[in-house]
Amino acid sequence: MRVASRARHLEVQILADRSGEVISLFGRDCSVQRRHQKIIEEAPVVICPPEILRQMEKDAVKLAKLVKYVSAGTVEYLYTPEDQKYYFLELNPRLQ
Repeated sequence: MRVASRARHLEVQILADRSGEVISLFGRDCSVQRRHQKIIEEAPVVICPPEILRQMEKDAVKLAKLVKYVSAGTVEYLYTPEDQKYYFLELNPRLQ
């Protein structure tokens, strides 16, 4: 197990309809939190390279299609700037 002490909390907003179409709306950085409550949500995401954010968005869309998700949702990731990797946290069934 690895501790990600400098990880950032990044989110991707998605919309999915009943016909299986899914789009990514945008990403944002929600790293400033207090007691697990977001205090500041920053958009657009500037902490990671654009190509990594695009891949996060593609993965969020892929996940929503895989589970046949329908509605607005938020896919959350931890991103580690040191190695430029991201890790799935959760899919919330709402825009946050």
